[in-house]
Amino acid sequence: MNGTIIEKVNLTDKVWKVTVEAPMIAEERKAGQFIMLQVDEEFGERIPLTIADANAENGWISLIFQEVGHSTKALATMDVGDVIPVLVGPLGEPTEIKKFGRVVCVGGGIGVAPLHPIVQALKKAGNHVTTIIGSRTSNLLILENEMTNWSDRLITVTDDGSKGQKARVTEPLKEVCEKEKPDLVVAIGPAIMMKFCAETTRPYGVHTLVSLNTIMVDGTGMCGGCRVTVDNQVKFVCVDGPEFDGHKVDFENMMARLKSYEAMEKRCDDCNLNKAVDSIIKERG
Repeated sequence: MNGTIIEKVNLTDKVWKVTVEAPMIAEERKAGQFIMLQVDEEFGERIPLTIADANAENGWISLIFQEVGHSTKALATMDVGDVIPVLVGPLGEPTEIKKFGRVVCVGGGIGVAPLHPIVQALKKAGNHVTTIIGSRTSNLLILENEMTNWSDRLITVTDDGSKGQKARVTEPLKEVCEKEKPDLVVAIGPAIMMKFCAETTRPYGVHTLVSLNTIMVDGTGMCGGCRVTVDNQVKFVCVDGPEFDGHKVDFENMMARLKSYEAMEKRCDDCNLNKAVDSIIKERG
């Protein structure tokens, strides 16, 4: 299916929120799930984006993304009224939502976006929710107001101290674990951040979920590109995840696989794909 963009907002430098008309996806989606989209049917690749918000009654979903590669840069040039030609979802296993008790949700950088619907759902289920969000600087923080609205307590940290505590997200996470052992921790962000969140909670025996952001090609488990090792078993993030027990994920293997295409991506700066995407961007003004 396709989807028409009905709203576009610039959240921070190179971070965008687009609201897309997608009634069938909006009706079916659950917290933790994602979509695969393709910006251009001829030149585009499929990329995964978590559904940051949705409204089944009005038939829309919200996607938040950062300009990092060809597809996200091309998506950033699209505007209200433009049609995303390929939009597939919802995909992945949804987050288990129930009344756990005291829950801590940790988001780093753009990872705050996929954390948002999980915080919403956990709060609606009657949990006491402490949310920790962090970024390098204050101008890169996103969804502060939204997280405040759905959290019993919001802790903000920045690497440079420009807002909230000058700290990494693991520092307040450790403090919370020491003072009031949570019943569940959910951590979403860069792989290295999730790894250290899991290591922070491990000594306290706190069940910790992480949402993995591996390379995906088709999103249906057929290509195997998103495979990870969890508890010494091979899993596919797109169909078995994206969430796994953070204490059982082989993060070293996952991070090595994330670097698989670095050289190819650099070469693409001069390749035909790059020229094709540049042409699309110019056509869209």
